[in-house]
Amino acid sequence: MTKLTIAPDCGNSPKKAFLKTFNESFASGNATFICSHVSEDIVWKIHGDKTIKGKQKFTKEIHAMKHNIADELIIHSIITHGKEASVNGEIKMKNFIYAFCDVYRFTSAASSQIIEIQSYVIQTAP
Repeated sequence: MTKLTIAPDCGNSPKKAFLKTFNESFASGNATFICSHVSEDIVWKIHGDKTIKGKQKFTKEIHAMKHNIADELIIHSIITHGKEASVNGEIKMKNFIYAFCDVYRFTSAASSQIIEIQSYVIQTAP
């Protein structure tokens, strides 16, 4: 089970609450939740690694990753504005710690369907 540490103000709006759950789903391997909240034309750019285009390729990638369960997810902040948002924090997996920042673009300001994710991930400790 993944330990979750979240800054106190990270859930005070529906969009922030959604992104908290979305990131928890990544950390715990809940591929079904993740894939149900992206658009058909999703673009996921993992800077320094690869770009995944389309829901079919995205779903395949997420299902390949779902067995990498985090020991701990720490969310430092969630920022939302209109149809854009970002989440930054750390993921601890086995003996590794990764700092991350994901920038999201939704299909509209009121939507929970993600059309684009820009991911920045840095290993900070072995």
